[in-house]
Amino acid sequence: EVQLVESGGGLVQPGGSLRLSCAASGFTFDDYAIGWFRQAPGKEREGVSCIRSSDRSTYYADDVKDRFTISSDNAKNTVYLQMNSLKPEDTAVYHCVVDRCDPVFGGFYYSPNDYWGQGTQVTVSS
Repeated sequence: EVQLVESGGGLVQPGGSLRLSCAASGFTFDDYAIGWFRQAPGKEREGVSCIRSSDRSTYYADDVKDRFTISSDNAKNTVYLQMNSLKPEDTAVYHCVVDRCDPVFGGFYYSPNDYWGQGTQVTVSS
């Protein structure tokens, strides 16, 4: 069974940092790209970053590319999102999803029928 469990969210002041973790299981880790998505209240879900662990190809949305870093630990089947210089606009529920982005094409895609799980809440506020 494919499972991805997010953790690491919390409350942080503007300018602060958080590192999100995505623990994956139930599939061959190197065969698929894994992406981070986020959804803020009243906003559409948007792609944040994407990684293909086999060759470390990465992609970032324009508004985070200078502040966030995505990485993977293949031995642990875990993807991370290091979030620096956080802004209130980064406040959202963050999800990781398998096979819903392409780090080479630079695209994000999803279906309304996808299961997003609980995610992890990131709140940036003073």
